[in-house]
Amino acid sequence: MPLLDHPIFVISVNDDTRAALVASLKPFDVEPVPCATFLEAEDLALKGLYNGILVDLPSIVKAKGEEKIVACSLTGFFPTLRVRVMGAMLIPMTMPGAARQENSVADFINRACKQFVARKLRAHHRHLIGISVATRFKEAETRAFTLDISWGGAFIVDFNPERFNPGDELTVFFQEPGCEARATVRWKQSWGLRHAPGIGVQFHELSDCLNDFFLRLLKHAKDHDRDRLVA
Repeated sequence: MPLLDHPIFVISVNDDTRAALVASLKPFDVEPVPCATFLEAEDLALKGLYNGILVDLPSIVKAKGEEKIVACSLTGFFPTLRVRVMGAMLIPMTMPGAARQENSVADFINRACKQFVARKLRAHHRHLIGISVATRFKEAETRAFTLDISWGGAFIVDFNPERFNPGDELTVFFQEPGCEARATVRWKQSWGLRHAPGIGVQFHELSDCLNDFFLRLLKHAKDHDRDRLVA
């Protein structure tokens, strides 16, 4: 049985270095997904589950523009081991501050990656915007408001979130444009904690009315509003 339930990214702009990184993982029975760029890895991470990133440090240092932004986002999201490749040897590079990491490939796989809950990247940036909405669920309508919102979904404050379960479908009515969207509950946050109670929902297809409203509200087109750490 594989050590990890999901693959890890292997990233380097250099073909030979990328091959050496892949070869270094063979003793650990881990599935590598080789990528020549961080943008390539980001596209894959939006669609599937991954456990970490093994990356050639010069590929991070030399990244420019959008590639640099995505490198920061991915290495901030996934467990990451940054290395220099010297022939067949991988030398983990000591990182300052918050970018601390394991001291070997074995520790990286057995500790950081194994303890990480594999997940997809969120496709769209969350904007901290509160707007009035109403939810309709099982023939009951409830006034509510958003704590944050994105092209893909929203967190809706609800004082009785226990009535929902992940996978439930509901209708979200947006007061300002006067139109609605179907949505699916992805997670919930119970009342009584030190956080706002409510539900995280994922929108289904948006109507033309909501597309126009979101464009005005979020000030970024859907295809240019990815969830990245650096604006």
